[in-house]
Amino acid sequence: MGKRYYCDYCDRSFQDNMHNRKKHLNGVQHHRAKKAWYDSFRDSSAILCDEQTKKPCRKFLQKGICDFGPNCRFSHMSEEEMFNLKRQVEDERQRREDSVDRMIPGRSIEEWLSRREKKRTALSIEGDSKDKQDSEEGQEESDLPQQLLSIPDLPPSLLPPPPGGWKVRVNTEWG
Repeated sequence: MGKRYYCDYCDRSFQDNMHNRKKHLNGVQHHRAKKAWYDSFRDSSAILCDEQTKKPCRKFLQKGICDFGPNCRFSHMSEEEMFNLKRQVEDERQRREDSVDRMIPGRSIEEWLSRREKKRTALSIEGDSKDKQDSEEGQEESDLPQQLLSIPDLPPSLLPPPPGGWKVRVNTEWG
């Protein structure tokens, strides 16, 4: 049967030879599918910029459908969709600014890790006294860089311990 070429963009396969591959890769359907794939990764601000430069599509406004679909050179966004997109871009910009404001200038994660490693090696050289470790861990907890605490949706195993440490329940029913 021979080799087959599978195009991820078009979700199609065909016999792989130079003529078929060239014909497919230069085809309109392939170009549309490839553009749609890459457009799915565009950020909101780029989409907003493009949509604001386009004039509204008259046919889409009148009938609710356009023969050109996503390839139309006019905008198919309603005023409400445009407003929601503007709000989304503004929210993203605000989140970026907030995350930059929360970071402490001059302190990077690498610096924190190197200081932490130095403290741990100093503790192991001095001896493993439990009191020193407990006091050191309490200092490290409050010394964590903001960048580490601002990561959303961390699994519980990666979250730092709460102030005062984890609560341990002692089960007295087992004897």
